[in-house]
Amino acid sequence: MILPKSSRLTSEQLAEVSAIVQEFGCRVQPIVGEVRTIYAIVGDERNELMINRLEGLDYVERIDRIQSPFKLMDRRSELANGHLRIGGVTLGEELFVIAGQCTIDPKHPELFFETAEGVKAAGATALRGGVWKPRTNPYSFQGDTRSLDILVEAGRMTGLPIVTEVMEPEHIELALNAGVDILQIGARNALNYSLLRQVGRAIAGRPTAVLLKRSLHMGTIAEFISAAEYIVNFGNPNVMLCPRGTAPALDGYRNHPDESITPLLKERTWAPVVVDPSHSVGKAAYVPGCALAAVAYGADGLCIETHAQPTQGIGDDPKQSLTPAALADVIRQARIIYELRRREPVDARS
Repeated sequence: MILPKSSRLTSEQLAEVSAIVQEFGCRVQPIVGEVRTIYAIVGDERNELMINRLEGLDYVERIDRIQSPFKLMDRRSELANGHLRIGGVTLGEELFVIAGQCTIDPKHPELFFETAEGVKAAGATALRGGVWKPRTNPYSFQGDTRSLDILVEAGRMTGLPIVTEVMEPEHIELALNAGVDILQIGARNALNYSLLRQVGRAIAGRPTAVLLKRSLHMGTIAEFISAAEYIVNFGNPNVMLCPRGTAPALDGYRNHPDESITPLLKERTWAPVVVDPSHSVGKAAYVPGCALAAVAYGADGLCIETHAQPTQGIGDDPKQSLTPAALADVIRQARIIYELRRREPVDARS
């Protein structure tokens, strides 16, 4: 990681730095921050001659070497000094809550508008709506591009940042052109490295953020963080990690709830953790407890499926969505736990 003495390198300085690292089979990736740009060395950074030559440049303040499978996502990275701010909320300073329908029904846009107003009133800070849906059964409802217009209109009505899942390159382009604030990468695509790269390239230089869900089959913490590295590698560090339950399912729950990995993630990466309790447990009655447990474990945010009239929903909404009134109760209680953790951290060694 190259830290310049000024806020950023000039084009001539960047060309000189790039030429040096290319001699050693590496490349430079600028990471643009609000007040400072840092330059990641992508490749094997252990070559002492390369480091010596870089440190000898009079416009370089220092070189931070990070020997880690994920150089950018590592908590020792300079990116740990940044802050992700979405819709007026800085993650890590205030509980971030994404809420909304699993699936937008294009035949009944009024239901989504009602839900959007409900989640705004409940205290949510971002609005989620499924436009395109990955389904195990090819005959199930796969989503509808027309729903993107409904999501955008609901965001305009409420003033909330909007979130939707993308599964294909054309979805990425459509979502970004429509002004989607957060692209969601679902559990099925969390190991689709080609898609992760495409998302990373598409959001480079944009304020867009990514909500990366944990794959059902990610066995290690490193595998989850490394998936995020594919995205951040292109210069945009606005990534949130989203535990959402893994396989095999725990009897009675939809998946095996994994909110407890939050402190393990925070030991290794600077990325905010936003837990999805809805997919973890798969039943509305269990969502509040899972959500509060996630915050107790140190989550920075929650992603909760909510529907103004769950029984009229499609996809997973009828069985695992909270009503806006129930969401309001969860947010109220979650914020109490969140503030307690921030103000009165427990020292486990005392």
